[in-house]
Amino acid sequence: MREAERIAEALIFASAMPVSETYIRDRLPAGIDVRALMLRLREDYAGRGVNLVQADDAWAFRTAADLSFFIRRDENEVRKLSRAALEVLSIVAYHQPVTRAEIEDIRGVQTSKGTLDVLMEAGWVRFRGRRRTPGRPVTLGTTRDFLDHFGLEELRDLPGLEELKGAGLLSGRIPANFNMPSPVMSDELTEDEDPITQLDLEELGLLAPTGAPD
Repeated sequence: MREAERIAEALIFASAMPVSETYIRDRLPAGIDVRALMLRLREDYAGRGVNLVQADDAWAFRTAADLSFFIRRDENEVRKLSRAALEVLSIVAYHQPVTRAEIEDIRGVQTSKGTLDVLMEAGWVRFRGRRRTPGRPVTLGTTRDFLDHFGLEELRDLPGLEELKGAGLLSGRIPANFNMPSPVMSDELTEDEDPITQLDLEELGLLAPTGAPD
């Protein structure tokens, strides 16, 4: 078992990105309970300067939260998000799967392509699928990197209504019947979403047309 722990540590340490449990399981001896192994390692690292943290079904080593003040990250920090980008990111996180039109309806203003580009370049927002409605709009959702960056194990760890009010991020005069939306907890498409195909990616400008030079 100790050897399995050492292998898991090495795999995670060598990766700049969170490492999935599936990836770890494929490289350990058969019969190892990977989830139990990872939970045990997380406990071992709980009081150290580096913690083992979970993001969805993946694991990564991160500086302990109380020591992050001492670590210089100026060169690696994602540029500061505009208010519009923060609003869009919040809507995507809580309302996913959500379309651009639905984001604009919630915000009450148009959302520029540049705002979405910034969030996608940061690796926090992705295309999920296409809604089964007229025009087949693209649906958006958050990524594993979003969870990792904000220290969330899963979407259910997003702050709730009282936490947001306590942080001053929601007005104290919100409607009495206001309810926080519940984001989809799975990467699997919902019943009203179709998968994105290569043709869809070409249409969205993410791939060169088939047969055309890059």
